[in-house]
Amino acid sequence: KKVIGIAAANFYNHPSQKINLVGVTGTNGKTTVATLSYQLFKGLGYKTGLLSTIQNIIDEEKFPATHTTSDAIAINAMLNLMVERGCQYAFMECSSHAIDQDRIYGLHFKIAVFTNITRDHLDYHKTFDNYIKAKKKLFDQLDKDAFALVNVDDKRGEVMLQNCKAKHLTFALKNLSDFHAKILESTFNGLVLSINKQELHSRMMGNFNAYNILSVYGIASILNQNPTEVLRVLSNLTGAEGRFDWVKSKQQNIIGIVDYAHTPDALKNVLDTIRKVRSNSEKIITIFGCGGDRDHGKRPEMGAIAAELSDQVIITTDNSRSEEPLDIISDIKKGIGVSLSAKILTQVDRKEAIRLGVALANPQDIILLAGKGHEKYQDIKGVKHPFDDKAILQETFLEMNK
Repeated sequence: KKVIGIAAANFYNHPSQKINLVGVTGTNGKTTVATLSYQLFKGLGYKTGLLSTIQNIIDEEKFPATHTTSDAIAINAMLNLMVERGCQYAFMECSSHAIDQDRIYGLHFKIAVFTNITRDHLDYHKTFDNYIKAKKKLFDQLDKDAFALVNVDDKRGEVMLQNCKAKHLTFALKNLSDFHAKILESTFNGLVLSINKQELHSRMMGNFNAYNILSVYGIASILNQNPTEVLRVLSNLTGAEGRFDWVKSKQQNIIGIVDYAHTPDALKNVLDTIRKVRSNSEKIITIFGCGGDRDHGKRPEMGAIAAELSDQVIITTDNSRSEEPLDIISDIKKGIGVSLSAKILTQVDRKEAIRLGVALANPQDIILLAGKGHEKYQDIKGVKHPFDDKAILQETFLEMNK
């Protein structure tokens, strides 16, 4: 696997050394940080590339993404095309699978970013310790002329820096760090942040996005961009598709939020954010499921979090893959105590679950549709059926208004 990485880099004449390549790893935030960075540098006037879960972009041209991180040959081919088209910067998500499988071996990263780490992918890594080590491998492979930018509000941030030859830089909201932010205001209108004592108004919502924005600011600072210009452009950016992506029904003013949250921590972060920005009279209706053929252990955890932090929960299918949907739903319910069971409804058909959620909502209520985010399909028994959470939610809102 390492030989393939070296051969691909040689074949394309080492494109990663001819571009400022930034790799982003972590359980949550990879897509948002990579996408925001791409949007920022485009807004600053640079030709820029993006390699992400949602899509790959070379300057303006978009290519569909099949994996969070492609194989070594495809990555080098894309980076080479970016160099040929005059891109100066490239932002890339680095999944734990890709790092562990040496799909990024032989790449020259200017910056590696660590967002956070919580339980995920234990079906593959088997233990949380193995998962941490997979993330750390990205930092272990950095050259001494590179930069390691880590979130030190996550205690594993310091772990990433152990034996890392690159220059160490940190970001945080709570702890002392090189790049520091404070949340001044958090509402459905967005965030007001103080970043290194300069104020930023962002259209993005939630504490987790404060971290994402701060890491992007850190990336831009390392790459010698003007702080005032960076804050100006950042204030107008909206982040990645399917990440706290919200729509509103016009007549009833019901807010629907589509989010990719598919881990316990991500679900908790989104629900905590909704609870902080609502005025408390609104009901939170959470619709979610868990993926089949993946980590079974997170299912009851997510059930417990949804039940604890929501007023109503509708458990449904996600990508059930080869598993029976009712078996997955049963695993989710195991985490929900008897005292909270009255909040729980089950609707296996995800489209019908969305319709049920909308039917149960009163004016001003908030519906969280979690788990699939940007995905445009549902994977059931080896067949990918067209399915778009946001589009179905919007259709259901329109039907309500007729």
